[in-house]
Amino acid sequence: MDIYCRPGGTEKSVPQHPGSKRESDFMADGWRVFKIMAEFVSGFEMMSDVGPAVTVFGSTRVPAGSPEYLLAERIGELLVAEGFSVITGGGPGVMEGANKGAQKAGGVSIGFNIKLPNQQQPNQYIDQDKLVSFDYFFVRKVMFLKYAQAFIALPGGFGTLDELTEAITLIYTRKSERFPVILVGKSYWEGFYRWIKETMQNEKGYISAVDFDFVSIEDSPEEVIAIIKNFYPDGYSLNF
Repeated sequence: MDIYCRPGGTEKSVPQHPGSKRESDFMADGWRVFKIMAEFVSGFEMMSDVGPAVTVFGSTRVPAGSPEYLLAERIGELLVAEGFSVITGGGPGVMEGANKGAQKAGGVSIGFNIKLPNQQQPNQYIDQDKLVSFDYFFVRKVMFLKYAQAFIALPGGFGTLDELTEAITLIYTRKSERFPVILVGKSYWEGFYRWIKETMQNEKGYISAVDFDFVSIEDSPEEVIAIIKNFYPDGYSLNF
């Protein structure tokens, strides 16, 4: 406390300015910047020698052997057959299926895992030298986007929607190169897809048709591969 005298001689106590706490918070944020940088460097370094790749998303809650799991596995196999590396979020469910398919086909199987309390351990089908575990979701999403020639979204929850809509937003705002975004599983995605087309686009005019023409909805793994190949007649490049 600082003490000063009012006119007339009475004293008043004034709390000290909490500068020490602010300084401590600033220092903590400063060190956090270095941690964020380290995560970017680890991801960039690991991906520096990886060629064309496709990111596959979907629910962690899909059990092994389920139709969605087997679909992800088949997509992983087909992507490798076309010369793509397979990127996933590194966890169980759909991600595990895609990584398993990639490894089974002899391709590069990449996992960008996220550290969560009591959740998500890396699946066993990620190549040992192609696993990075992140603390920060936003760093992880940069990795998903930067190196992917396409996004494939199988049925999933909030995490899948987050990654899906961020990719669409970055393409829409021209912050990323255009790349195909493919929703796999018509029975799951059709209502969401129709709402975007009929409500956002046609009824409200919040987006135009050209803003959404890179998004497809499919059931067939073979058609998914055809969409990706046809999107790139002149070869592949990084998105940003």
